[in-house]
Amino acid sequence: MYENEHTNARRAPNMHEPMTTPENSILASLPRKEYQQLLPDLAPVTLAFGQVLYEPGARIQEVYFPGACLVSLLTVVENHLALEVGMVGREGMVGIALALGVEVSPVRALVQGAGPALRMKKTRFLAALHDSQALLRALNGYVNLLMAQISRTAGCNRFHIVEARLAKWLLMTRDRVESEELPMTQEFLSSMLGVRRVGVTEAASALHRQRLIEYSRGKIRILDHAGLEAAACSCYAAERASAFGSSRSYSVLTTA
Repeated sequence: MYENEHTNARRAPNMHEPMTTPENSILASLPRKEYQQLLPDLAPVTLAFGQVLYEPGARIQEVYFPGACLVSLLTVVENHLALEVGMVGREGMVGIALALGVEVSPVRALVQGAGPALRMKKTRFLAALHDSQALLRALNGYVNLLMAQISRTAGCNRFHIVEARLAKWLLMTRDRVESEELPMTQEFLSSMLGVRRVGVTEAASALHRQRLIEYSRGKIRILDHAGLEAAACSCYAAERASAFGSSRSYSVLTTA
C-alpha cells in the first residue's frame, strides 16, 4: 500500500531552485538573509501520495519543509496497526525529532497529500540549527504547536463522534493541500481515524446526504466548505487558528 521514499521523492518538475518566498511558514518566518543562506541546501522535491518518508525506529537522514502538501504522522502498534496522531503541512517540518537531538523517528511519516516540499540533508540541517537562532526559535514554536495538535487529537479520538471527526479531518487536509478534491479510500480513512471501515462508511454517507461531500472509489470532493465546518467538531476551529491563524507567526518568538 505504501511506497518507499527513495523510489518516489524526486526533483520537482521545472523547479531548479527553491522559490524566493517560501510557501513553508517556518522558512518564511526567518530573516531574509538567513533564509538565503539556507537556499543552497534546500532541494525542491515533489512528494508522492502514499510515499513513506520514515518508518518508526529508522534513522532520520533528511528533513522536509512541506509546501501545499500533507504528511501524516502515524503510530504503529503490533507492527501492522497504524493510527494517525498528527499531520504536517506548510505550517511545519517533517523530521522534527532531529531538532530535539533525536536521530530516530518515533512515527511513520506518510504522504497523504501529494505536492511540493523542500528537502534538507541531516548534516546540513544540524549545522543550520547550530548557526541560526531564528531557525531554532521557529522550530521550538512549531514543536509547541505540534504537541498541542497531538493532545487535541487524543481528546478528539476519545470524545467526538466519527462523523464530526471525519469532517474535521477532511477540512484539515484541505487546508494543507489547498484542494477540494482529496484522493483517498475508505480503508485509508479507517487507518487515519482509528475506526472500523463500516464506521467510516456511515460517517461519509451522513456527510454525503447533507450534500457536504461527494465520494467515489478512491476520491472525496468537498462540496460545501461552510457546511462541513458546521458539521466538524470544535477541534477544527482550534487547529486552524493554531496552525494558520493570522496572529500565529513563528517570528513572534524572536527576542530583541
